[in-house]
Amino acid sequence: MSDDARLATVEEWARELARALEVEETALDIDAILSLAGEAAHTVVRPAAPVTTFIIGYVAGLAEATGQASFTTAQAAASGVARRLLQERDAVQQTTDDEYP
Repeated sequence: MSDDARLATVEEWARELARALEVEETALDIDAILSLAGEAAHTVVRPAAPVTTFIIGYVAGLAEATGQASFTTAQAAASGVARRLLQERDAVQQTTDDEYP
């Protein structure tokens, strides 16, 4: 299956899931979500990928529900925080690896 076909399948799944959960479809940047999940999986451990994306979605939904920010704005902000933490963690791991090869 090509990358385009995989992305189309994931997008269709997201629409199907939103309908089944009876929630309004939200424009999702699937590539950005998968990229962040990949970073979490490689920097922390694999199970960190779904946990990271769940927490970001939860925070974004909560921010929108309480009127603090739009979903898109909150998702971008939460993703930025996660990326910063992942970069910090990666830097520490690289330093540790350099000190103790």
